[in-house]
Amino acid sequence: MSSVSDATQWAEALAEQAIPAGRASAVLVVDDEPGMRNFLHKALAPECALVEIADSAESAEALRRRYHFDLLIVDIRLPGRSGIEWLQELRSDDVTTDVIVMTAYADLETAVAALRSGASDFLLKPFRIEQMLTAVRLCLERRRMARENFLLRRELASHGIEGIVGTSAAMSEVCAVVHRVAPTASTVLIEGETGTGKELVARAIHSLSGRGGPFVPVNCSSIAPDLLESELFGHTKGAFTGAHASREGLFSYARGGTLFLDEISEMSLAMQAKLLRALEEKSVRPVGSDREVPVDARVIAATNRQLDVAMSNGAFREDLFFRLNVLAIMLPPLREHSEDIAALAQHFSTLLSGELGVQPIPFTHEDVAHLQAYAWPGNVRELKNVIERSLLLGKLPGDFLAAAAPAADTGDADRAAPLTWTLDEVEKHHMLRVLEANAGNKTRAARSLGVSRKTLERKLKNWSVA
Repeated sequence: MSSVSDATQWAEALAEQAIPAGRASAVLVVDDEPGMRNFLHKALAPECALVEIADSAESAEALRRRYHFDLLIVDIRLPGRSGIEWLQELRSDDVTTDVIVMTAYADLETAVAALRSGASDFLLKPFRIEQMLTAVRLCLERRRMARENFLLRRELASHGIEGIVGTSAAMSEVCAVVHRVAPTASTVLIEGETGTGKELVARAIHSLSGRGGPFVPVNCSSIAPDLLESELFGHTKGAFTGAHASREGLFSYARGGTLFLDEISEMSLAMQAKLLRALEEKSVRPVGSDREVPVDARVIAATNRQLDVAMSNGAFREDLFFRLNVLAIMLPPLREHSEDIAALAQHFSTLLSGELGVQPIPFTHEDVAHLQAYAWPGNVRELKNVIERSLLLGKLPGDFLAAAAPAADTGDADRAAPLTWTLDEVEKHHMLRVLEANAGNKTRAARSLGVSRKTLERKLKNWSVA
């Protein structure tokens, strides 16, 4: 682009294309060429709330201190301080504004220097209209999302936790603990019966932690024991039959984020020892490799079993328990905070009706009383399933629970679990009763229990029940 007229034509063409993310944004263009300043100003002005121009780093700095800018578009070659020198000064002062660097005199070394200095993008003059448009869109969209995420985290911190419904004392205490532990890097152990929302709490901790990496959930019981090590730590090419290429493990995928290990009690003792080493050393050794790979993933574990019983039976390592149990969160069963059932039922009705394309259920006091009288062995997950069934069939939840045993005295004392039984014995007793009530149909029994058929079959196998 060699003339002001050419630049003006480019600006008019660029202005015809919308930049939705920029309508409320402020942009500063810094270039010592008047033509470039003019056409960028004309191109961006219709789409941004504010577009300022400057011909040097010094004049740009004066404007930056006067206005807030969402994006800086900076030429490298400027009179006085270069664009890269100014960018380095901004980053040293913790200025996080996105910067697009542009230049007509560039080589690979210059591009690398600009990106290492904190530039969001690098454009070589003369560049196509689409390149500038795409770069501006991406930067402004990234800025918008960062702002929304910040506001969301602040909103969550002041008004509870997204997805966790309930104002009972028990759930308020859970939310308070989540808020306290989320900003730390400590491991967390979440305990509670099946269906109480352990993964939901783990996701809430990750969401409030501020960690930029992903949330990676792993169900330890759903992966074959001989494959779990490869899944978590990765493997090298040829490490075992079928390993046709090297692969990173889930610890690596969760880099900078959170690795959620659900049903940790189902992990083999050999794998527990390797997990303990990974937590202590903050590194993993892929299967087939002789090198340690550093990892940066916060670990949250969950279990529906009593780990103290598992330890006494030799099924769970004490040292791993103490390493995971830096802070424990015990989720109460739904029957222990039944005052939250009305709010949960309405929440699921509103949520699922939108997904299913049906009308939500208008609950009466009688409906809520039916729900609160039920024992909910499958906890919140079972409640959600009942509400979904009600929406699909157009029946009230009480119609499904009328034949079910209430939470209070069932009158079935001869089949009640003795107080001397362990939690595992109670679980077995209840699961077998539900299976019997469903005439041995494992699919229906699993649905009633709020667990997968695979989980039920695994439990039955452990108990040597066909």
